[in-house]
Amino acid sequence: MEGGEDNSPTTGSNNALVLGHRRAARATLAAMSLARVLVADDHPLFRAAVLHALREEIEVGQTLEVASVSALTEALAVHPDVDLVLLDLTMPGARGFSSLVWLRGERPDIPVIVISSNDHPRVIRRAQQFGAAGFIPKSAPAEAIRTAVTAVMGGDTCFPPLAAERSERDAQLAARLARLTPQQFRVLLCVADGLLNKQIAYELGLAENTVKVHVTAILKKLECNSRTQAALLVKALEPEGDPDPASDTSGGAS
Repeated sequence: MEGGEDNSPTTGSNNALVLGHRRAARATLAAMSLARVLVADDHPLFRAAVLHALREEIEVGQTLEVASVSALTEALAVHPDVDLVLLDLTMPGARGFSSLVWLRGERPDIPVIVISSNDHPRVIRRAQQFGAAGFIPKSAPAEAIRTAVTAVMGGDTCFPPLAAERSERDAQLAARLARLTPQQFRVLLCVADGLLNKQIAYELGLAENTVKVHVTAILKKLECNSRTQAALLVKALEPEGDPDPASDTSGGAS
């Protein structure tokens, strides 16, 4: 995660992320401890590097590692007292920001720091608008991880300098999705995958009639006239997706 000097814009942002909080972070690190940290990334070597960076100056108790969204949901069910989640956006089972949106809906009490190789300003801004407490580019040095964790666990946020402006469409999309219960969001993801009610029922262990009730509620809450429009909202969670695709479909809700 650490490399030689580079004067590229990305590296400059990473350095700014580190230097901005360095003095306060070092004063706090010695007293900080985390009982349970969950790292969600599908690359074992990167998970190991993240945990190594944390353990160098932070007392970490139990560490959990998962490599998919399904494993993430299982880990949180078994270990509800997780202090912090470090989340990659591109794990198997994730659709762009879907895992972040689901996690913030399921467990709003757990702070989430997104760690991603895509550090485009708009991606960082969207992560912030969808509820992340911090963002760390994967190209950042190890100290950036410790700095971000220190800030977030202290109740602050930590993001690289942002060039992208806040998107009202993203804000509206986040607000619409926040109307759903965690179970409804799971059903929505299945709808976006093109599954029929019977298939969704099998996938989630629900009665088919229960799925039908969920789908009806989802369409009403999202102000969509069809399953296709609802699926397009999920597509908008892709890192470079259109925040309001439903507005481009015939008969779409505003």
